[in-house]
Amino acid sequence: MSVKAADFLIYDEATGTYHEDPEQMVRDDVEKHYWLHVGRTIAKDWRLYVMLLPMLLVFLFWRYFPMYELLGCFKVTDAVKTVAQQDFSGFSYFKRLLVGGDTLSTEFWRALRNTFLLSFYDLCFGFPMPIILALFFNEVRSNIARSALQVMTYLPKFMSTVVMTSLVTMLVKQGSLTTNMGIISQALAGLGLISQDVAQAGLLNNPNFFRAIYQISGIWESAGYGSIVYFAAIIAISPTSYEAAQVDGANKWAQMRYVVLPSILSTIVIMLITNIGSLLSIGYEKVLLLYNQNTYVTADVVSTFALRNGLGGGAGTGIASAAEMMNNVIGMLLVIGSNSIAKKATNTSLY
Repeated sequence: MSVKAADFLIYDEATGTYHEDPEQMVRDDVEKHYWLHVGRTIAKDWRLYVMLLPMLLVFLFWRYFPMYELLGCFKVTDAVKTVAQQDFSGFSYFKRLLVGGDTLSTEFWRALRNTFLLSFYDLCFGFPMPIILALFFNEVRSNIARSALQVMTYLPKFMSTVVMTSLVTMLVKQGSLTTNMGIISQALAGLGLISQDVAQAGLLNNPNFFRAIYQISGIWESAGYGSIVYFAAIIAISPTSYEAAQVDGANKWAQMRYVVLPSILSTIVIMLITNIGSLLSIGYEKVLLLYNQNTYVTADVVSTFALRNGLGGGAGTGIASAAEMMNNVIGMLLVIGSNSIAKKATNTSLY
């Protein structure tokens, strides 16, 4: 097919000449000087890009460069050679973890089960607590009282993990120099909920209590800080919605059910998807500071399993990398699945 100049030019009958469409001239000029416009925009807002630079460096050095070490999942572990120099081993580490049939495989499946259960319990009990707190803050009419309550609930989040776990240990284990029972242990023993022998031995030394201690301490630490997102969504609701509900005779519970919750539903769905995505991404710091050999059966998670076998002189860094790789792949699949379900059910999704 032949292309003629008349296909791109406009014919002027008065002068009998052709000229280019003015709109096309503007588009051509924009395309021709595109990078010039980009450079001028960056030069104009250079302060914003300088502020963005530290975050980009953090992601570069702590998120993207470490991906190179993921090759260790498929290489023969050799402390002398670099990852690039190590011999290729295929999926041998994954096979040993999944169907190895030895102690290492048993420990990995136990760690994977504990990781899922701790995250699932956190999703069931920890996820609704920030929403409940945000609803509670919204009903407090005194700004001074609400601010004081919010600060009190936010404070645990700003404590380091070491300080927080030390407080938990003191409450359930170390009461004084004369007794090994903390305040909570003494209270539970006094109410007859646990025996004196269990209280004396320490709740953190009993695998049956580890998950409860982990979940309750996690709610205490993060529920207040997590309520910020939901409270911000609640205060953005138009007052006319409340007025219309009051005209229809809705009380506080009805307003909360038919006005507040539907208005923040999209925020809840987005936060739920992100929480499901991190379902198997339990940080090892808190578990590492709270667990011991007596509680491995319920406390050992994939991160601590990888740390113990990778850096602790166990099965090697290849096994540790393979364990973390499977953990991350499962998390990615959970994000994709939960996002698809939320998109079909509520028309709200991350992407």
